Amino acid sequence: MSERHRLRSLFTLVKLNGLIPIRTQPLYLINLLASPLSFLFFIDVISKGALVAYGITGGLILTMLSAGTGLQSDLTHYRHDLKFQDVVVASPVEAPVYVAGMALSELVYSLPGIGVFVVLFAVKGYASPVGDVVVAGVLVLVWGFATALAFTLATYFEDVRETFMFSPLISLLLTVLPPVYYPLSQLPPWAQLIARFSPTTYAANLVQAASIPGRSISLGAAEVDWAVLVGVTLALFAVAAFKARWKEP
Repeated sequence: MSERHRLRSLFTLVKLNGLIPIRTQPLYLINLLASPLSFLFFIDVISKGALVAYGITGGLILTMLSAGTGLQSDLTHYRHDLKFQDVVVASPVEAPVYVAGMALSELVYSLPGIGVFVVLFAVKGYASPVGDVVVAGVLVLVWGFATALAFTLATYFEDVRETFMFSPLISLLLTVLPPVYYPLSQLPPWAQLIARFSPTTYAANLVQAASIPGRSISLGAAEVDWAVLVGVTLALFAVAAFKARWKEP
C-alpha cells in the first residue's frame, strides 16, 4: 500500500468518524463535556474559586482521556454492528492505518471540547511557553495510552453494550479516584501509594506543576513522572500490538 493511499485512508476515516459526526451529531459534544464541566462547576462553587485551576487542568486530562477511551465504543460498533472491520481486513488497508485513522477521528471529534478547556486555561493565565510544551506532551501521552487501551478492549468485546459498562469504570479508575482534580499531597500516605498505580496521577502531577501558580515539583520527581507516563504508553501499545484480536479467531 503506497503512502498516498495510506494518507487517503487516514483522511477518509477521520472524515467518516470525526468530521461528519460533528456536523450531524453535535449533542455528543455536550456529552463529552458534561463530566469535566460538572467537576469544574462543583470545584469552583465549593472552593469559592480557590481551586478552579485544578478543575481546569483536570478537565483537560479527562477530556483528552475520553477522546482515547471513546474509541472502544466506535470500534466495537463498526466491528459487530456494521461489520466494517471485516471489510477493512479484506481490503488493502493495514491494521495500523485503520487504528490510527479511527484514533485521529476521535481526537478531531473531541477538538471542540478540548478547545473549551484550552480557552479557559489561557484566559485564567495558566499558559506559558515552557508550561504549554509540558502540558501538550502530557496530553498526547494520555491520549496515546487511552487509545491503546481502548483498542485492545474493543477487539474482545462482543457487543457495543459491553463498552457502556467498562467506560464508566475506566473513567472512575483513571480520573475520579486518582488526584486529577486535586493535588496528590491532599491524600493520606496510604492513599497516595494506591493513587500511584494510575498513570493519570503522574499526568496530573506534571500538568499541575507546569501551569498552576505556586505548584512545583523537583526535577527528579518530574523525571519519574515522565518515565512512568512514557513507559505505560509504550507498554499498552505493545499489548495492543501483540494481544489485540485484529481478525476473528
